[in-house]
Amino acid sequence: MALTPRLDLRQSQQLVMTPQLQQAIKLLQLSNLDLAAYVEQELEKNPLLERSDALEAQEANSGAVEQESAPASADNDDTPLKELSISNDGTSPDDGNSTPEADYDNTYNDTVTDMPAEQSFADGADTGYLGANSGGSSNFSSNDLNLENTLSEDLSLQDHLTQQLNQLPLSNSQKLIASYMIDLVSDAGYFTEELNDVAEILGCGRGAVETVFTALRTMEPVGIFATDLADCLALQLMDRNRFDPAIEALLSNLNMLAEGNLKGLLEICDVDQEDLREMISEIKALDPKPGLQFDSEVAQTVIPDIFVRRRPDSTWHIELNSETLPKVLVNNSYYSVLNTKTKKKEEKEYLSDCLSTANWLVKSLDQRAQTILKVATALVAEQEMFFTQGIEFLRPLNLKTIADTISMHESTVSRVTSNKYIASQRGIFELKYFFTSAINSTSGGDSHSAASVRHKLKRLIDDESPNKILSDDKIVELMKLEGIDIARRTVAKYRDAMKIPSSVQRRRLKKQLIAS
Repeated sequence: MALTPRLDLRQSQQLVMTPQLQQAIKLLQLSNLDLAAYVEQELEKNPLLERSDALEAQEANSGAVEQESAPASADNDDTPLKELSISNDGTSPDDGNSTPEADYDNTYNDTVTDMPAEQSFADGADTGYLGANSGGSSNFSSNDLNLENTLSEDLSLQDHLTQQLNQLPLSNSQKLIASYMIDLVSDAGYFTEELNDVAEILGCGRGAVETVFTALRTMEPVGIFATDLADCLALQLMDRNRFDPAIEALLSNLNMLAEGNLKGLLEICDVDQEDLREMISEIKALDPKPGLQFDSEVAQTVIPDIFVRRRPDSTWHIELNSETLPKVLVNNSYYSVLNTKTKKKEEKEYLSDCLSTANWLVKSLDQRAQTILKVATALVAEQEMFFTQGIEFLRPLNLKTIADTISMHESTVSRVTSNKYIASQRGIFELKYFFTSAINSTSGGDSHSAASVRHKLKRLIDDESPNKILSDDKIVELMKLEGIDIARRTVAKYRDAMKIPSSVQRRRLKKQLIAS
């Protein structure tokens, strides 16, 4: 067969991830707070994107700006402004005849219509819109003045140690070594790096590093620059002049103390029960992580993305948290003015790209809201027993079940449930919490969710008598009496995941509590 060049015409299909589709997928998996930060970046880059509050101020001042609360389309119509807007029931506030373009699963024109709009979950919230002020504005009102804004900046551990550096009897070269080692201290205050590695990186001798290391261990708080827990406790006991051979032996066998093996410790430390009890009390009074005194990291409060509450007629009202969603508008009037005055081809292309990007962002935000409401509505319907009766009635659930219900792909559901929280009368839960594996039933009926089984396991252990500690085998028997077919290794796995000690360790710990 001769090899000759030729031209063939072939037809094939392929999925192309356009930048717009990548943006839509990215927005879908962001939480409301991350979404607000992302929109803030887009507002800085795109001159055609505006916050609704800014344009409302212009309208109040000039009366020349008109707004229409409807999802923006890519078409350049006569509407000067286009806004992201949605009602509490998941439907757009238009006449219902709009047909948005492509979405994640080609099901964008499906809307949630079984949730009529009612009073907002939060008092005073505008239930007609998805978003409130995004908080990215440089202007602020008296409502922004809260306790968190008045707190002074906390001192970090590294800053605290650096302030003490000039008080140490070290040369300039040794202070350079000390500064490097201060940066290596963990948040808990431990130094776990090898001194040989530090000497090699800095190009100095190990002796110089050891000298600096010894000096750094005298800093405040006491116990800083310890190499492990026993070393940290030993430094604090030395500072109190309470370090002796008996307590040194105790620190060398902390694992026995954790296991409650007091009999073995009595022999190793060569003390009586009264002395051992006193040494244990001294250790409990120490700080195992002295560096955390200067932890300046602010704990972030979980802010729900979705609210769910039960109506008097036993149906469920589901809505997005409008307080954390940005309200974004596309200023078509500004585009028309700039496009009229612009003559260069490059500038016209830039304006066209900005308009296309702005329209796509607004549509993506609206599409994201519709998809989240769909998933949340299906999720509440599947786990209704949990919301009404508690965790023991949490059903086994996987992504495919929700995906089939709303006619979307499992990957879309996975992205929607990532970094999203739902607030109910039972608390705030991550959407991922409601997806659990199944544990078979002994009677052949409905299976049990892994979360509810773990809850029952913890309840059994919490209610056990100190004189009758339940073994894993006994827990398996009790579970089967409740209709749960579970293996012993599964009980052990769940117990370890919840950091519950074994039956032997629990027996020792509870005896100690009774003795004390």
